[in-house]
Amino acid sequence: MSPAHNKSESVNQALDALDAGDEPDRTLLRDAVRALLGELARTAPGRSVEVRIPPFGAIQCVEGPRHTRGTPPNVVETDPMTWLLVATGRLTWAEAVETGRVRASGIRTDLTPYLPVHQG
Repeated sequence: MSPAHNKSESVNQALDALDAGDEPDRTLLRDAVRALLGELARTAPGRSVEVRIPPFGAIQCVEGPRHTRGTPPNVVETDPMTWLLVATGRLTWAEAVETGRVRASGIRTDLTPYLPVHQG
């Protein structure tokens, strides 16, 4: 299998674990989060929004003014499980923001046009 296929497979395996009523193990969740962040970076290229999923990864995406120093003006942050759900369409962006599961600050942080990045 190619590395890209393996990364996508980690997302499918993490979703399968959820469907079985289990939580994906840490390594599988890490790989799934990173694969989904990579897909977001490909589908929404740019450097105006920083998406942080601690402790597994962070990317910059979305076209617009590039950020170079200090705290970025447009930041999205959430936990790995929430990112898995939002990025695969199992939880809507609006619901995640409204319930406080996603913290988004800045005028460019609505990722709705780019989600889901993986059909799960």
